[in-house]
Amino acid sequence: MGIILWIIFGGLVGWIASLIMKTEAQQGIILNIVVGIIGAVIGGWIMNLLGEGGVGGFNLYSFLVALLGAVILIWVVKALRSNR
Repeated sequence: MGIILWIIFGGLVGWIASLIMKTEAQQGIILNIVVGIIGAVIGGWIMNLLGEGGVGGFNLYSFLVALLGAVILIWVVKALRSNR
């Protein structure tokens, strides 16, 4: 997947994850892209631990794996911020 597709994919995943976690007002487009890309890595890592494939392209399965990772990432960040 080219860098442009990763940016688009990351932005879309990050935006949907921020809507799910109700953080869309706190995140801009750059943070959505970063959350989406890091979420794809986290989701792929989790799926590999479970014996399944990770993010392999621009398809629904990869989107759901990346979304899972992005939601987990936002949840962890929110939990760490609330402990302060």
